Amino acid sequence: MTTENEQLVQQALGRLLGPGGAAALEPLLSRDFRHHRPDGLVRTKSEWLADVGKALIPLAEMKVEIVHLFSGGDHVVVHTRRQLPDSGPAIVVVDILRIADGLIAEAWEIIEPVAEAAAHLHWWEL
Repeated sequence: MTTENEQLVQQALGRLLGPGGAAALEPLLSRDFRHHRPDGLVRTKSEWLADVGKALIPLAEMKVEIVHLFSGGDHVVVHTRRQLPDSGPAIVVVDILRIADGLIAEAWEIIEPVAEAAAHLHWWEL
C-alpha cells in the first residue's frame, strides 16, 4: 500500500522530470528545505532548485526507473536507475527524503555511475 508520503515523492519526481522541471517541484518543498550531498555541502531550497534547473537542461531526455520506494515514519527512500541521454552513462541514485507537514523538508542524495560500481565493492581493502 502506498503511503501519502510515498505519493508525495512520486508526484515530486514526476513534476521534476515533467515539462515544468524544477519550478514545478517548488510548491512541494518546504520553505526551509535543505538538500544534503555526500560531500557535506548543504544547499537551501532556492540554491538547490537553481542547480537542478540548470542540470535538467541537458538531461531532458533522461530515462528514470523507480526500483524501490520505501517509507517509514516521516522518511521516504527512493532508489532509481537513470539512463542519461545521448548514450550517457547509467547511474543509480538513492534519495532519502524527510517529509514534514505534507512537504519535502530535507533530502539526502547518493549517486553512483553503474560502470564504477564494481570498483566500489571492496572499498575497505584500499
